[in-house]
Amino acid sequence: MSERFVNVDRDTPMLLPADLREWVPADDMVHFVLEALEAMPLSTLKVNRRGSGSAQYPPQMMLALLIYCYSQGVMSSRKIERATYRDLAVRYLSGDTHPDHDTICTFRRENREAFNEGIVKVLELAGEMGVVKVGTVSVDGTHIKANASKHKSVRYDRAGELEVQLRADIQELIEQAEQIDRNETEDGTRLPAEIARREKLREKMLEARRRLEDRAEEKVREHQEREETERRENPGKKPKKPPSSTPEDSQQMNLVDPDSSVMRKNRRDGWQQAYNAQIVVDAEGSQMILGEYVIQTPSDANELEPALASIGEHMGVPDRVL
Repeated sequence: MSERFVNVDRDTPMLLPADLREWVPADDMVHFVLEALEAMPLSTLKVNRRGSGSAQYPPQMMLALLIYCYSQGVMSSRKIERATYRDLAVRYLSGDTHPDHDTICTFRRENREAFNEGIVKVLELAGEMGVVKVGTVSVDGTHIKANASKHKSVRYDRAGELEVQLRADIQELIEQAEQIDRNETEDGTRLPAEIARREKLREKMLEARRRLEDRAEEKVREHQEREETERRENPGKKPKKPPSSTPEDSQQMNLVDPDSSVMRKNRRDGWQQAYNAQIVVDAEGSQMILGEYVIQTPSDANELEPALASIGEHMGVPDRVL
């Protein structure tokens, strides 16, 4: 008996135009995003002014396109443009129109505040309507490279030594400038610039040391708050040793991006100047990001409670964490 196969015909044209609504499942997130944005006042949205007289893409459609694609993990403007051709839900959302990546990127830049507000409102509405039910959530972190070189970092003790050395250099240059002023035959245009350069570098060293000291004091305050909480909940528990309020000599601060830190993912990976970004994601269908924040330590240890605290109050409290 011969095998029977389903007939796959790619050559015969359709009798009637295709209805994209029939190709997108009724429970797809795209329907919710469109309905949520329809009810929002979005008069502050700006359109791309090209001066060519061409028709502009509706701002509400562009905002919905960004929010939906971001919720599906499509972040690149070029990939969003490609999705308007290949992804049925995105093609339905855009009404079978295809904004190019420059238009998408420009719209996001010019409507940053409205874009952030739109995401918050969609999440709030999702929580109220039960589209996102905070039951099981997934928590994880990843290292994101900073826009700075690790070679621009300086140790706490080295910053102090350089500050003292630069102060002496500046004083020496000022004395040289005074001698040049008394001798009118010499050209003294170079020394003021040298003084300014050394003074600027000295200020960077002082700022690096101050930031490291502030971090150390912040760790002490956080330790005291945790100990007070532990003392109330477990009166008999032995208190832990508090951290030092003075930075260790080996602690580093980057002069270009002081908020980043030198870290590596594991022992086999190389050191890099980076951030550790933490996110909390709904693990029961929607895959929406419910909370996010950035830390300066390479490890995700002790980040469970801060991660759960980053979830907005309007989203509820999770009952299980992966």
